[in-house]
Amino acid sequence: MSTVTLKTAAPAAPARVPLPAVLAPASLAVAAVSCAFAAWTAATLWQAAPDQGTWSWVLRAVAALGGLTSLAVLKPSSEALRRTGRARAAAQRPGQVAEARAEAADAREAAWVAIGGSLAVVALTLLTVFLLANDHAVQATFFSPAAIASSAWNVTQAFGTNVFIAVAAEILVLVWGLGLAVAKLAPGRAGRPLRWLATAYIDIFRAVPSIVIIYLIGFGLPLAQIPGLSSLTPTWAAILALTLTYGAYVAEVYRSGIDSIHWSQTAAARSLGLSHGRTLRHVVVPQAVRRVTPPLLNDFIGLQKDTALVTVIGTIDAFNQAKIYASNEFNLSSVTVVAALFVVITIPQTRFADRLLARSGAGKDS
Repeated sequence: MSTVTLKTAAPAAPARVPLPAVLAPASLAVAAVSCAFAAWTAATLWQAAPDQGTWSWVLRAVAALGGLTSLAVLKPSSEALRRTGRARAAAQRPGQVAEARAEAADAREAAWVAIGGSLAVVALTLLTVFLLANDHAVQATFFSPAAIASSAWNVTQAFGTNVFIAVAAEILVLVWGLGLAVAKLAPGRAGRPLRWLATAYIDIFRAVPSIVIIYLIGFGLPLAQIPGLSSLTPTWAAILALTLTYGAYVAEVYRSGIDSIHWSQTAAARSLGLSHGRTLRHVVVPQAVRRVTPPLLNDFIGLQKDTALVTVIGTIDAFNQAKIYASNEFNLSSVTVVAALFVVITIPQTRFADRLLARSGAGKDS
């Protein structure tokens, strides 16, 4: 009788779990170096503060807050080390492979968070060092409290001219740009001359810098003595120049929106007896305008910034007013006020445009 020998299967080798054995300690080292750099800069900023005055308290508050905030990067790096240890311990226990891998993944994420935060701390610290360079001459040149206080009110009042130019030009651009887009899309042989003219206009005004158009309009029309146009004030000359320039950009935005409407919409409207003009007015353009609202807002943000270019024709806007202060005081802090004003009105619009873009993208996906 033959005997059968049963062989027992060898125990399976434990699954290998990749651990961030180098990444976690490296994140802690990077975080420690960034914190030390930030602490040294904070101490330097504290010593550079004047002995008295409001600005002294501001600088010391910034130094203290920056030094304490930089310590936050130590938390994720410590978390990375802790989770690495837990992952290593779980990998040694049978049946804990999934837990070990989860802990290792969390450790990697915490380590990269620490490294990213440390790089941000280093970048802000380098900016602070730059401001403190040459006995904080950079800070005194661009962020002098006395110069900002003396110029802020008049510069802000002059900024109203920039806002007026931007709003007036935006209204005119909406109308002019739509007219150019419709002309560029004129159908048939009869519309061919309009298409050529609109295309040539758009190409030319998109190629020429805005400042050149403003200069030509602001100084050229008075020299040419054109009736009705030569008597324009610098403000209205700037509005006209920006309308002509940005009308070309907005026309392309309109055109892309009109082209995005499915051809069946136009075919259905024409089959119901609507003319080409009524089809555009009642069917195509209303849908296109809703689609191009976010890019229109982006163009108008650029238009608002370009209102600072009207200084070349003598318009007393915020930038021109700031230059007067800068020339008198040999300090550029008044120009910093202009930059801050543009930031205040531009960033909310940028976030609103981004929100509209995200919403329109979500709507298309659904």
